[in-house]
Amino acid sequence: MDIAVNTTNPETLVADLAREGRKAQAVLYRMSDADRASALHSAAAALREDRKTILAANADDIAAGEASGLTGAMLDRLRLDADRLAAIADAVDSVADLPTPVGQVISRDERPNGLVLERVRIPIGLIGIIYESRPNVTADAAALCLKSGNAALLRGGSEAVRSNRAIEAAFARGLESAGVPAAAIQLMPTQDRAAVGAMLKAAGLIDMIVPRGGKGLVARVQADARVPVLAHLDGICHTYVHSAADPVKARALAVNAKMRRTGICGAMETLLIDTAFPEAAELVDDVIDVGCEVRGDERAQKLDSRIKPATDEDWDTEYLDAILSVAMVDGIDEALAHISAHSSGHTDVIVTEDAGAEDRFLKEVDSAIVMTNASSQFADGGEFGLGAEIGIATGRLHARGPVALEGLTTYKWLVRGTGQTRP
Repeated sequence: MDIAVNTTNPETLVADLAREGRKAQAVLYRMSDADRASALHSAAAALREDRKTILAANADDIAAGEASGLTGAMLDRLRLDADRLAAIADAVDSVADLPTPVGQVISRDERPNGLVLERVRIPIGLIGIIYESRPNVTADAAALCLKSGNAALLRGGSEAVRSNRAIEAAFARGLESAGVPAAAIQLMPTQDRAAVGAMLKAAGLIDMIVPRGGKGLVARVQADARVPVLAHLDGICHTYVHSAADPVKARALAVNAKMRRTGICGAMETLLIDTAFPEAAELVDDVIDVGCEVRGDERAQKLDSRIKPATDEDWDTEYLDAILSVAMVDGIDEALAHISAHSSGHTDVIVTEDAGAEDRFLKEVDSAIVMTNASSQFADGGEFGLGAEIGIATGRLHARGPVALEGLTTYKWLVRGTGQTRP
């Protein structure tokens, strides 16, 4: 980015970046969807062309993370390889090819007096994304914002600073070659924590903040922000194995939901097993045998001597690691009560062949994503056909679940008259 900014004062820095971003967003909004899509394809190509530079930068981040004692889960979130980088570029291409929500007519009505009213989707404006660990967020957020006509101000974590800068540089080169203003996607040029505070207070300059990271980061954002926030605190995801679950399905789903990638927010953190399920011990053995530590209640501990006692804190912990809490429950009522008390509202799953239990679970569990007979690891915008996601929202306003293009829009009313005056 060639824009001259003052990096010594956080408030001035954010204000300068935000003003440039807002100017660029106005240009983006006027561009055709075909032109925005072409720019994203150019950005994806640039990511592939710069793969050696990006992977080298990521290797430096990994080495620094190992030296500083980052956990295995954090390192997994941080790590890129050729396949993961290819998937990032593919996701950008996928977003480019999605139908845009911008300009979509949500509703149309003609009033008795002849006024024609339409609600039409428009971009939110300038979106600030504050995130940790995952360098893929740099490309995902940039792609989703640009496709939906928004500008983005990105602030990644210090542990991924080299990776983020390399990805942003390639992405920006691709966009600029297609005529997109440089300030449409900006990466904060400093890791000063005060810059985060300045972003949170930039009401009137930044239109929405999306935090992606640990509980501490998200809690701080929600507590301090003067800008609207789209967020979730934890991914405390449950899988309930009902008495009528197919044992083969249940055993495969439990291992996948926990161990496919332990460091993502859709990973199962608590396994609830119905006391009437016939293969409870085998289910737990499968998880332990692939290297997962299991902590259980008194009844669960009787299934296997390797199960450690769970504390009250375990039921409310997002481990993001190869650790799992297991509780035995007497039927669906007890399972629903446990989920109601401990779920973070992210993703909860039932495994059952009983249609009545399935329907009740879908209706009564009040989470952003509720699944039946599937791994919670599918809680992902790409897997939902959204191309990518900017985050998973667990609140009740504006958007829930994976937030992609539609979640990055608002709407305005268009009213067409023929000279009507109000009596």
